[in-house]
Amino acid sequence: MNDTVVARPVLDGARAAGGGAFDGFVRSGAVIETKAFTGTTGDQGGYAIPKEIDAQIDAVLKSASPIRSIANVVQVGSAGYRKLVTTGGTPSGWAAETDARPVTATPVFVEIAPPMGELYANPSASQAMLDDAQFDVEAWLAGEIATEFAKAEGAAFVNGNGTNRPRGFLQVPTAATGDAARAFGTLQYVPTGAAGDFGSNGAERLIDLVQALRAPYRQGAAFVMNAATAARIRKFKSSDGQFLWQPSITAGQPATLLGYPVVEAEDMPDVAAGAHAIAFGNFRLGYLIAERTETNVLRDPYSNKPFVTFYATKRVGGCVSNSEAIKLMRFAAA
Repeated sequence: MNDTVVARPVLDGARAAGGGAFDGFVRSGAVIETKAFTGTTGDQGGYAIPKEIDAQIDAVLKSASPIRSIANVVQVGSAGYRKLVTTGGTPSGWAAETDARPVTATPVFVEIAPPMGELYANPSASQAMLDDAQFDVEAWLAGEIATEFAKAEGAAFVNGNGTNRPRGFLQVPTAATGDAARAFGTLQYVPTGAAGDFGSNGAERLIDLVQALRAPYRQGAAFVMNAATAARIRKFKSSDGQFLWQPSITAGQPATLLGYPVVEAEDMPDVAAGAHAIAFGNFRLGYLIAERTETNVLRDPYSNKPFVTFYATKRVGGCVSNSEAIKLMRFAAA
């Protein structure tokens, strides 16, 4: 008697779960892993995007939302985040060998709490599109979410009002006084000397802006402006006819101005009377972004038939953490 081995096809339900599990969920709605949609109830769904897609979204966000790439980004696991900042050192004094040593002052702490908001995207696709075998569903979903998130983040980190969203660095109080006399949480601005223009010598005003930032913060500092402002500055020359703007000679590296990199953020205002169109500072020390590590997505094939909607959310917060590390240029006489 001969033993014959028959190769039987593996039943669909017996296949080992692999990298295409999420792709199957997006196409058909098959449940792979449930995750609490809210912090109070555990039975109202939401689905965790796989780690591979989260990494892809973050990579796109870094290039599309420039403030994220230069700020201090921390991952949080709860609804709130707190950070302590000391606003003064420990004073010291000189004394002779036998002199009394009076008690010196102690540092003062300030608590920083970045306003948090829920960032969401709500892209849709027809079921026919999702059924197309040649369609890369995961790449499409990541791209749609990244585009929506980057647009909202870029605006909030610059001009967000702090209500259910980050507070942008242009929305904090400003003053012309230096670091020693200015209240904590208030950014210093350097006036150009003319309303809506750079004044008699724009190159000198840029140097004043750089030197307003103390030396410990200039290590790692960068200019932030939009493309229209950058176009004007690129024409500035020194007294010997050399351009102040130095274009990048290496792919992926930013251009430099007075030796510091330039980051173009289209949410920065144009040059106008009273506008803070240029920022210069060490944003790694000066601006804090707090975000939850997971991005949640809820698949909804019922509300808008024949379209399938993917409701994605992510909690993000942000605020100025050190008001001495960022300086602004105000296009005003004083």
